[in-house]
Amino acid sequence: MKIVELKIMRGPNFWSIKHPKIIVLKLDLEDKQHVLTNEIPNFSQKLQKLFPGMYKHRSSEGTEGGFIRLIEEGTTLSKVVQHIALELQTMAGMDSGYGRRYATSEPNIDTIVFSYQEERAGEYAAEAAVRITEALANGEKVSVIQDVAKLHQIREDEYFGPTTEAIVQEAINRNIPYIQNRQSGHIHLGYGIYQQRIQAAMSSHTSFFGVENAGNKNMTKHILEEAGIPVPKGRIVYSLRELEEAIDELDYPIVTKPLDGNQGKGASINIQTWKDAAKGFAEAQRYSQAVMVEQFIQGFDYRLLVINGKFVAAAKRTPAMVTGDGVSSIRQLINQVNKDPRRGVGHEKELTHIKVDRITRGILREKGISLQTILPYGEELFLKKTANLSTGGTATDVTDIVDPYNVLMAERIAGIIGLDICGIDVMTTDIAIPLPDTRGAVIEVNAAPGLRMHISPTEGLPRNVAEPIIDMLFPYNSPSRIPIIAVTGTNGKTTTSRLISHILNFKGHKVGFTTTDGIYIQGKKIIKGDTTGAYSSEFVLKDPTVNYAVLEVARGGMLRSGLAFTQCDVGIVMNVSEDHLGLGDIHTVEDMAKVKAVVPKTVCSEGYAVLNADDDLVYDMATGLRCKVAFFSLDENNPRIIEHISKGGLAAVYEHGYVSIFKNTYKIRVDRVADIPLTFGGKARFNIYNVLAATLTAYISHLEINEIKTALRTFIPSPETTPGRMNLFKLPKAEVLIDYAHNMASMQAIGDFIKNTEAFPKIGIIAGIGDRRDEDMKEVGRIAAEIFDEIIIRQDKDLRGRDGKEINNLLKEGIFSVKPELEPKEIKQESSALAYALEYAPESAFIALFSEDIHEAVKLVENFRIIQHRKLNAEQ
Repeated sequence: MKIVELKIMRGPNFWSIKHPKIIVLKLDLEDKQHVLTNEIPNFSQKLQKLFPGMYKHRSSEGTEGGFIRLIEEGTTLSKVVQHIALELQTMAGMDSGYGRRYATSEPNIDTIVFSYQEERAGEYAAEAAVRITEALANGEKVSVIQDVAKLHQIREDEYFGPTTEAIVQEAINRNIPYIQNRQSGHIHLGYGIYQQRIQAAMSSHTSFFGVENAGNKNMTKHILEEAGIPVPKGRIVYSLRELEEAIDELDYPIVTKPLDGNQGKGASINIQTWKDAAKGFAEAQRYSQAVMVEQFIQGFDYRLLVINGKFVAAAKRTPAMVTGDGVSSIRQLINQVNKDPRRGVGHEKELTHIKVDRITRGILREKGISLQTILPYGEELFLKKTANLSTGGTATDVTDIVDPYNVLMAERIAGIIGLDICGIDVMTTDIAIPLPDTRGAVIEVNAAPGLRMHISPTEGLPRNVAEPIIDMLFPYNSPSRIPIIAVTGTNGKTTTSRLISHILNFKGHKVGFTTTDGIYIQGKKIIKGDTTGAYSSEFVLKDPTVNYAVLEVARGGMLRSGLAFTQCDVGIVMNVSEDHLGLGDIHTVEDMAKVKAVVPKTVCSEGYAVLNADDDLVYDMATGLRCKVAFFSLDENNPRIIEHISKGGLAAVYEHGYVSIFKNTYKIRVDRVADIPLTFGGKARFNIYNVLAATLTAYISHLEINEIKTALRTFIPSPETTPGRMNLFKLPKAEVLIDYAHNMASMQAIGDFIKNTEAFPKIGIIAGIGDRRDEDMKEVGRIAAEIFDEIIIRQDKDLRGRDGKEINNLLKEGIFSVKPELEPKEIKQESSALAYALEYAPESAFIALFSEDIHEAVKLVENFRIIQHRKLNAEQ
């Protein structure tokens, strides 16, 4: 068994709309293709011993134990791989429950789909599941301890953390989208101009001033002291000599901690001797050369949380500890505590396992005991010097008993330091009594306080402290999303995307859009290249200057990683035809339609799917959609259109030379097609489809008819506005068309236009694409022969695994099937082929180049035109 391909889906995709985060695993079962689980001795027993939690897997039966019964009755090993991959993740604290197995048309190959929480964990689980399944099938001894440990580690490395997770989940509950930026660690909440950013409990509202104040503990103490806040006396030291002087001034007990530390790292408390003081100083200097030395304040450790100026929660924190029973050793007591089901690895659960580390061993040495020591009954032993939950500590919610004086003090501190989200560490014997009355003190102020102790306290009432954070970032009724228009289809999507963007720009919107030639922000190309995948969509949605997104969505991106968004406002499908078949397990045009249908399935309930009623496969996509539907057609008498508008539907049609909108039984004429430059006087019928889709989208987006009309008339096709799409050049002796058309449907559409031009000869420069099927390349040749009088065959720079001669022979086979007498000329380089045609074409010729490098082709034609004009001027 071996993995042929592994893909990570991050958004709605071909395999699942409801479960966007899935692994798609293409598995070669090799000699185990026909092996069933009931044919392998003791397979079920071994599987259950390794994965006792697998009994909960329901499988297709829908009841617990369903998958185990399926194993015993006999199922494929690929199904086992699916369930092991899910269970491994669940055992590592990442519950994953969705999975499917599909047979493919390839021998021995199955596709396995399963959900994940963390990408790297999903990848590892896939690889481990294949390895474990094969070992079980071969009767080998198997252990999963190391795999689960590895997945635990991956989770800790990749996991948001409880603070971020809580804020993100609260955003999701309010239908606020998010994008994770793995490089910076930022989370973008919301899209475009409405976005806010968080990094744990710091937000885009958090001031640098506040962070700087809180980060410098000495400065914090001076600021608070001036404001009448009780703080412990202390000073900063850099050497043992200065430490000794500080102790002489402050007297024992003391606390040492790094000046700019966090999460209790490097801190030592309740120091009573010089030996311990020196140790504490050395520990603090592991994190900061400057060490804060303070009086040790007696009492309990409390955390007060203030968000947006309001006190919201408080927790009493207790360091990791065990209580003696007079029988068990300290190690045994720790193991007993760690068996608490609420404890897990790192941030896996509400509590963390207590680890015996260097600090724990140091505490034991100071007390003259060891892990083998049996603690007397009832004796408490603290195993850490700080009360952090991340080191095994516990938290008790005390929000409701905090004295009003202490509440006001906390709110004052947040304002004085300048923090929107502020954690205040207080040491006092009783938080229900004003701090000055208990001789307590404020120990520290935190600019990025952890929320875990409030969200999941060990004891007491959990507090949804993420709610006021989202309230602050997105006040009631404030928007978080910008409108998203997604455009897909085999042909026409780039031109349609550009036209819609132009219309929205005309209206005054700040548009970001993606196309096959680049990412544009407010009309300026920011990124060059084919940018129709998820990364490019996210690029636009994360841009803080954009208030409208128009996203071209191509087949490749959807199959590679899914969509970058879970919902859009308008989803347009232009058409579906034979292109890229045989790639990515998409073998039929019906399969391709399922890929394109992902876009309309993600339209929100109040949005519109804009569909081509003249295309059977696109029209069928309307079935089962949860959103509104609008159709467009070149035929106003199309029965589908008539039925749709009779039911109160919305449509755009080409009727009597006009682009018109049908709303209910009313007809709204927008403009004459001949007056819309993109249609080339109505001769480019395929561009009329683009105009209809864009007009309908603009109407849905609440533009006035006159605004739409003016925008359509001001969109002038050219190499700048529509690069590679019907770029026409009139030269002194000939006419040249440069177009990106690269499949049969687009060539036929261009062919219809060329046939209506009065020119002779018509010269076509064509190429085959190496990763297309043989029949597709023959069809390209056949179509070219029907359009052109002369043909030049060029070659792409990337032949995609094919031999150039083989590609040309397939093209010629198609050409000869229509015009056996035609002798195509073969010129390998595109620029050379175009230069040859320009140089030797007779007067009144029409040259059409189906180009790979639009920019270079346009430049070559422009230069040739300049040279010809100079010659003509010289002759005159």
